[in-house]
Amino acid sequence: MDYSRFKSGSDIRGYALGDESNPLFMSDDMVMRCAFAFAQWLKEKTGKENLYISVGHDSRLSAERIKNAVIKALCSNGVSVADCGLSSTPAMFMTTVEMGCDGAVQITASHHPKDRNGLKFFTREGGLDGKDIGDILRLADETENPLGSLEGDRVPCRFMKRYAEILREMIINGVDSKADRNHPLNGMKIVVDAGNGVGGFYATDVLEPLGADISGSIYLNPDGNFPNHAPNPENAQALECVSKATAAAKADFGVIFDTDVDRAACVGKGGFEINRNRLVALASKIALESCKGGTIVTDSVTSDGLARFIKENGGIHLRFKRGYRNVINKQIELCESGIPCPLAMETSGHAAFAENYFLDDGAYLITKLIIQAAALSSEGKSLEDLIANLPEPAEEKELRFKILCDNFRPEGEKIIELFENEAKSRIGWSAAEDNHEGIRINTDESNGNGWFLIRLSVHDPIIVLNSESNEIGGTLTMAKDIMKVISKAENIDILDVSSLEAFCK
Repeated sequence: MDYSRFKSGSDIRGYALGDESNPLFMSDDMVMRCAFAFAQWLKEKTGKENLYISVGHDSRLSAERIKNAVIKALCSNGVSVADCGLSSTPAMFMTTVEMGCDGAVQITASHHPKDRNGLKFFTREGGLDGKDIGDILRLADETENPLGSLEGDRVPCRFMKRYAEILREMIINGVDSKADRNHPLNGMKIVVDAGNGVGGFYATDVLEPLGADISGSIYLNPDGNFPNHAPNPENAQALECVSKATAAAKADFGVIFDTDVDRAACVGKGGFEINRNRLVALASKIALESCKGGTIVTDSVTSDGLARFIKENGGIHLRFKRGYRNVINKQIELCESGIPCPLAMETSGHAAFAENYFLDDGAYLITKLIIQAAALSSEGKSLEDLIANLPEPAEEKELRFKILCDNFRPEGEKIIELFENEAKSRIGWSAAEDNHEGIRINTDESNGNGWFLIRLSVHDPIIVLNSESNEIGGTLTMAKDIMKVISKAENIDILDVSSLEAFCK
């Protein structure tokens, strides 16, 4: 079996329900091999023979089976295991800080469908990179027998209780209420939509004990069938659900998490959506309050308006690459070189504060926002007021084109090169100076009045087109010009542009 096919960026992912003949099925044997390989990799990295590793999982139907396989492989090779049960991904990293674990394994596939699952690995330095995952999968592929003859301890652990306590203490200290220090959220009504993932704890174990009214919250119970909506803050239906719930409850604030709580989005009063560029702007403003002149790293699809907003609030904007590990690694690189970088954030909702171990933690992000919301409430203001002057485009559009061949990356790069050359000569187009992936092209008022980005997907055989315009109809103008350029491609036959053709009609 070619285990490299299970690599998905800095995670291992595959199918965990259904037909075991699926070449990407995460069988017990495959899972045990990966767990064994992680332990071997960690022993080499730390120089320790007696490892202490925590294991947790999200609400997926396959979680218990996979958890048992992971723990079986670890214990049989002498590893002491903390069985954390239902846990958020950020909490699993925090076991390396709070409990002194040498490593952590989280069983999750984030927002992906219920038949998928995966493995995320952490050390005290943070989540593993793609190269590390590649090394682990190679070792798993070479492993003849993942089961040893040793007997490591398996101890149940309720670390989520401690993790919730950390967040409560953060709010208590951040708000510092003179009226009732232990109930700083008295008088606030907050709706939480956990999407039937792990995030229900944030309502019941963090907000409610601090005095918040959480009565309008929805889908707090863990259910791996995800019966109500996709557990994804970027999903339109999911955002509509939390917006409606927040408005119906007449709440001050609404929160939505993905399955494993490493991502989040929120809504203001009346259901005003605060996601993507708005959420990055809000987090940036808060981060820059204590780090004037700091650099905010974002992914490549953030708007020109966000760049202006960050500059106006005393920051420097570095628009980098898609992929949460990419933006976090750039943040760490800058900080290590002496350049203050308080925040790295993707429009998907991954947000890593330097003060929080460079960890992308949706609950930590929301906690920062709630502290700010409580302070603003005493002044008769809301979070929306902080981003009132964020310039926003008139319209935006994302389209995806499948690359219909196995060796897709070189073919995708040919398409990008075609646009790079076109931008040099086409009147009304100019390549952005800070391209870090694909090609971002600015268009003048006669050619769409905005920008578009052509890039390869981080993981999949797909070319992604993102565009924004400052006028209604501008993205269509750009799309028609893009269609003309793509039609010149020598490899047009391996590109499915049906979505672009449909939009241009």
